[in-house]
Amino acid sequence: MNNKKKSRVLACALASVAWTAHGAPIPATEDGKLGLYSARDFRITDGSCGDCQAVPQALWYFNNEPLAVPVQHAADFSRGTRAQADVAAWAANNPDLAAQPVVWLGSSSVIPQAQMSVDGKTVTLDEGNTLDFNIVPKVPSNLSYWNDDTQKFFSQRPVRLRGESGETGFVARTVWPLDYRISAGGMAKPLDADESLKSLVQYENGGAQSAYQARLLWESSPGAAENAAGKAVVGLMLNGAQGDDDEAHGGHFGVVTGRFEADGNWSRWLVNNFYNLDSISEKAIIAAATPVDKYLMDLNSGQSYYRPSYMLVATFKSDRPAALYQGAINRVYQHLYRHDFVYDHSRDNCAGISIDTFRTLGWRVPERGVEGYAKATAAWFYVAASERSLGQGRKLYDYLTTETSRLYPAVTFDAMGNDLLALAQGRVSRKLTPLEQQLAQDIEAIWFVRIPQIPSSRAYGLAPVYGFDQYMKQAPADRSEWKIIPVADRPFPDKLRDGLALKHKTPSPVPLPVAGAGLGLCLIVAWLGRRWLKRRQSRDPSTLEQVAESSCG
Repeated sequence: MNNKKKSRVLACALASVAWTAHGAPIPATEDGKLGLYSARDFRITDGSCGDCQAVPQALWYFNNEPLAVPVQHAADFSRGTRAQADVAAWAANNPDLAAQPVVWLGSSSVIPQAQMSVDGKTVTLDEGNTLDFNIVPKVPSNLSYWNDDTQKFFSQRPVRLRGESGETGFVARTVWPLDYRISAGGMAKPLDADESLKSLVQYENGGAQSAYQARLLWESSPGAAENAAGKAVVGLMLNGAQGDDDEAHGGHFGVVTGRFEADGNWSRWLVNNFYNLDSISEKAIIAAATPVDKYLMDLNSGQSYYRPSYMLVATFKSDRPAALYQGAINRVYQHLYRHDFVYDHSRDNCAGISIDTFRTLGWRVPERGVEGYAKATAAWFYVAASERSLGQGRKLYDYLTTETSRLYPAVTFDAMGNDLLALAQGRVSRKLTPLEQQLAQDIEAIWFVRIPQIPSSRAYGLAPVYGFDQYMKQAPADRSEWKIIPVADRPFPDKLRDGLALKHKTPSPVPLPVAGAGLGLCLIVAWLGRRWLKRRQSRDPSTLEQVAESSCG
């Protein structure tokens, strides 16, 4: 970011707070880790980069957004092959665990540790220098933002910052509470007989206002968790329902990779975050691998500003399970950016893409089934008639016929989390695949982390729903009363389409089973009509001349 642009950001910043910083701002590439990778193996650029290894379709989405791109050896992918087929072929042939071609940082500088002061005006560095301190402006379409409650919350704890350092100060885009740590020590507290992962998620209506908690659920042997420093981790991240968007009761899901740090700081881990690329998020979210602190605590797009979150974290003896997943999902991202497949809220959403990739690699997470084809067919007819939209009917049909462990983020979290615990504890009765055997042998400890919502002007969120019926109970009965946040379309340029992107077809608004049911209904109506006409003819033969040909048009 040039000085002119920095000055514009400083000038339009909406609020000021003050901090006592323990060290001057550093480049993000000097910040230790980016997930499993060394930050020094990356350089900072943006979407205008002309010499990156990322595909041009990926760079198109980020414009002036600060990115981290590998200095060398970025992950490749197979053109002309569907994403999961590409992953399967790659995993079967001594996979190369190369770096993610694009990591969305959102900021180029980091202050590793700081403390908010009372007056809210300056940053004081160790060297005695003082800088004005500001926060980035609110995205115009965002419904809420930092307020006095937010400032009070962060003033009570040490923080780390991502932002931009200019001639007159520091503009923060991300503020991370450093007391949100995962302690490697302590005694394991397994789930009680009356507890489950679901009950932990639903605790205090989702725990948006609960205390932060990192609970050690299991360790391979007493004290095993104390040796977690430096070990690779895989985290299952579940975000709850939004409190002011009735289209977002299902929550959100992502898979996290990184290394356990000695001080319990997990802000540098990477979240593989999938979103719809064909619409412009009201919070300016873009599908990407991104650091946890940005994913949760970005002042506009951070999940923690509009709902509670939950994470299940496992540490491993070897790097392979985490590195294998990250290497595989790196390929999937490139297919997504190219539009080789299109994000779909039922068939290919954040949960489905994540769990599909693990299943392709060999973790056969047990399925939970579908809501029901009979219900889906009836729902299609009802919605198509009541809303006069075949497309809306098709959307609901797809929701009700998608396997629920890849549809609902909460069910994905529950299915994967319970199977992870069962593998670690040797309670899985099925024949294990090579990856499942390694998971079972390598897991050393598992934590459950509850992440409350950051106080702001936004309504508090809830626990995510686990099914369609629960969704309908949680949302207003009258759909006209639903709070819906409109978003604008982001058409993908035709000039960037090639290969599989040219072959994508929109599903028919009338699913084949619905068409079959409609035809059957027409045949029944025709048969009943024929019987009625025969009875009429037996009373008055002249009526035959008045009967038109029956049809189902």
